Amino acid sequence: MKKFISILAVSSGLVLFSACSTNPSDQAAVTYKGGTISEQELVDHLKKIKGAETAVQDLIIFQIFEENYGDKISAEDVDKEYNASKEALGDSFDSQLKLAGYTTESYKEEIKRGLAYKAGLRANVELTDEDLKTAWENFHPEVEAQLIKVSSEDEAKEIKKSLDEGGDFAKIAKEKSTDEATKEKGGEITFDSQSTSVPAEVKQAAFKLKNEEVSDVITATNSSTNATEYYLVKMVKQQEKGNDMSKYKDELEKIATETKIADPTFQQEAVRNELKKANVKIKDEDFKNVLSGLMTEPSTSESSTDASTEASTSTSTDSSN
Repeated sequence: MKKFISILAVSSGLVLFSACSTNPSDQAAVTYKGGTISEQELVDHLKKIKGAETAVQDLIIFQIFEENYGDKISAEDVDKEYNASKEALGDSFDSQLKLAGYTTESYKEEIKRGLAYKAGLRANVELTDEDLKTAWENFHPEVEAQLIKVSSEDEAKEIKKSLDEGGDFAKIAKEKSTDEATKEKGGEITFDSQSTSVPAEVKQAAFKLKNEEVSDVITATNSSTNATEYYLVKMVKQQEKGNDMSKYKDELEKIATETKIADPTFQQEAVRNELKKANVKIKDEDFKNVLSGLMTEPSTSESSTDASTEASTSTSTDSSN
């Protein structure tokens, strides 16, 4: 839900300026009984609105990233993000889309823009051995397990008692679990440390189990609804990662890359690189310094807090995280 809202908020600013700032004139943009508001007057007013510089900054950045990386984004990529937003918002999706002034087509255009931005960040990633070692420390390979999810702690405790007394996990999962993706399969599921289909609390507890061992009741928060949910997990096939990183090279590179592009300092560096390559020149006097903070290399005396704040502001449009 937060992803959806952030995309719409950013998009509103981008549309506002792209629609009104191209060669404004004295032609009427608004008419009313007794007067008019010209395109130039409208643009002059928009420039004074709080957040105008951020909107212009985002417009420049996203347009450059889309120009350079948009061809890497497929219709399937866009549909996947669109459907994820629709599923997360459920029945309120259409009303929120309409409230923000978007059609299905225009919202998908903004999704593509956000995905192109993320693709551009990835293109700037250069992984080090240290990055891979850090990823390795938090990595756990795929395991096979079974899970039961319910909405009541009391019910979870009753199920746990039944399991301790010899109850069949698969049978109880089919009867009691509210997890639609797994219940018909007796709760069967596979996941690793990077899987998003299982809450972090559940993964952490599961990785500590031995084969055939059943967890205690696990309390987790649904990231989409913020509802509290209760899980029981049975480990079917545990897999220790051992000491050989090379076996999981692809997985570790993916983890390290995602960690890198989520880092505000890295985002700032990547945006700076793309702006310099594009040789951006600001010709509008009112916005001549809009990119100054991004185009200048940070000095060693700058605090990490200042750098992170600046990067977070300038790249607040990271809609595909």
